[in-house]
Amino acid sequence: MALRTRISERQRRLGAELRRIREAREISTNEAAAMTGLRPPFMSNIEGGRTAISTERLRRLLEHYGDISTPYLEALVTMSESSGKGWWSAYQERVHQHPLNLAELEAGSVTLWSYEPLLVPGLFQTEEYIRALFGDARPQHATTEDAVSFRLDRQRILTGENAPAVHAVIHEAALRMHYGGPDVMRRQLLHLIELARLPNVTIQVFPFRARRYYSGASAPFLYLVPPIEELATVVLDHPAHLLYRDSPEHLSQYRALFERLKGTALPPIAPSTAPEAQPVTGSLMLIQHLLYDL
Repeated sequence: MALRTRISERQRRLGAELRRIREAREISTNEAAAMTGLRPPFMSNIEGGRTAISTERLRRLLEHYGDISTPYLEALVTMSESSGKGWWSAYQERVHQHPLNLAELEAGSVTLWSYEPLLVPGLFQTEEYIRALFGDARPQHATTEDAVSFRLDRQRILTGENAPAVHAVIHEAALRMHYGGPDVMRRQLLHLIELARLPNVTIQVFPFRARRYYSGASAPFLYLVPPIEELATVVLDHPAHLLYRDSPEHLSQYRALFERLKGTALPPIAPSTAPEAQPVTGSLMLIQHLLYDL
């Protein structure tokens, strides 16, 4: 079987999980290969995400490893059997692999936690705000139109069937930026208020007046949780490309960080609550103040 030339994050993650399980049981690659009747180099390619493994062999391997919960085992089988196709497949040759990976991860999540220090989260951006961010610079590995269209299509998960619960903490600095000018920012702020009306969307503002600093809070991150939380992923937005973190240590670190951020942030936007009942120091009141100043 030919090795893959493009490895998706799902394929890489499946291999990484199999390697993690094998190493935790102190089983060598040679021993694992013998369990399934494969050659050691083939097993290495499976763990590297460079080639697939049949469902029958995967189940046999996991049964040999033992002490794996049924939900986790079935989730790994589902990852292996997935075609990786979705609405993003139409962009296969039009955008970089990293946005495709992100879209697939989002589509498979039941919960998304987002922290942004300088930008409105991509899932919440208006078209004119997106275009203002791109400016005159061509997006990497895509035309501007493809990049804009792709980001807007990502937002369909907010209102689609089985929409995930999305909780975003946005630093006040991001809301004070005038990307595209005051009119663009005014419409973007109003859009945030409208999005907060969705039952699955929670938006909080992290204020300048916060008296606590949290290590790691200077960089944006997205924490994506599929039905099996052990397979959660942290996506870090690096200038060159997206970085994925999925070790138990990283998941615990970013889960705790987000809990601290939302605990320090202002109360969530609650558009359905009567004005007189809104917290004086709440996220909605701060956004209304910013709108007044525009």
